[in-house]
Amino acid sequence: MTAAPADPSESQPLTGADAAVLFRSLAGEDALVVAVSGGPDSVALLALLAAWAGQSRPRLLAVTVDHGLRPEAAQEALMVGELCAGLGVEHRTRRWLGDKPQTALQEKARAARYALLAEEARASGATAIVTAHTADDQAETLLMRMAAGSGLAGLAGMAPRSAVNGIVLARPLLGIAKSRLVATCQASGLSFVRDPSNDDPRFTRIRWRRLLPELAEAGLTAGRLGQLANRLARADEALDRLALRALAAVPAGEGDGQRWFDFARLCQEPEEIVIRSLALALAAAQDSDAEAEVPLRLARLEDCTRALIAATREGRALRRTLGGFRLSLAGDGVLTLMREGRRSRGVHPATV
Repeated sequence: MTAAPADPSESQPLTGADAAVLFRSLAGEDALVVAVSGGPDSVALLALLAAWAGQSRPRLLAVTVDHGLRPEAAQEALMVGELCAGLGVEHRTRRWLGDKPQTALQEKARAARYALLAEEARASGATAIVTAHTADDQAETLLMRMAAGSGLAGLAGMAPRSAVNGIVLARPLLGIAKSRLVATCQASGLSFVRDPSNDDPRFTRIRWRRLLPELAEAGLTAGRLGQLANRLARADEALDRLALRALAAVPAGEGDGQRWFDFARLCQEPEEIVIRSLALALAAAQDSDAEAEVPLRLARLEDCTRALIAATREGRALRRTLGGFRLSLAGDGVLTLMREGRRSRGVHPATV
């Protein structure tokens, strides 16, 4: 395979005109919390946002999270504070207190970071958190999720705009190469730090990061992986809409704590639509947002749906448990959902 030619634009610093395009969706926000670690990505983001915001755009609050994992982190937070003072941006440091986990450290540190950022957003009246995730981060995420066997929703990667802990999370730099952010810092004379944990092969993401240059040599660049993620996100959204329409079109009803719908009619749709429709039906039957946040495991959802489809085509009854519900398929193809009660968390092994 021929390697993808180097793109000269990926070594060019971002300009004010670039920032105006990248931050257009943020113009309507009242105030923004900007996550700034002190690395080149977040330093460039902060500088670009400060120049763009000026006097008439959203108020900025830079927040640095010290995870308490490295002694240098406190000094790095002070450096960010000095940078913010020079840019005229308010800065706060939040610390992740308490004992640190012995396993899944990066994942739990990320969850703690978002929780602290969301707290600052609520306390300051900010309407969104902005992070400096880049095209390189998106590529790493896609590769990690491919290796984990994710479905379309996972392979769509990180969304440019989503929510975390009830606060809007914006990632305006997802289409920008990290090299351009480094170039932006260098062109503006901005100092930044390099976290040694970003080179620690004990972490899964770092191992994938080390593979990216080799993959790029074969043509699988971060840009092409990002393009793939965008296309999969588009397909995922379209399939979800089709599933919503399919589910809404079949006879259904509820009563006495049960919900039912004509699964046999639904089975006239392609298998992917049936799988998604069942997931939507289960989500709609949840009693609370907290329950809805417990995800269905895709493999279990697929296995259960295929078993229900096979039973429907054979005209036989079937009982299964999935996502905290008992699923009862009658011989006529009507599927009834009933809550399991106390043991309803996650996905349970299927039972006939």
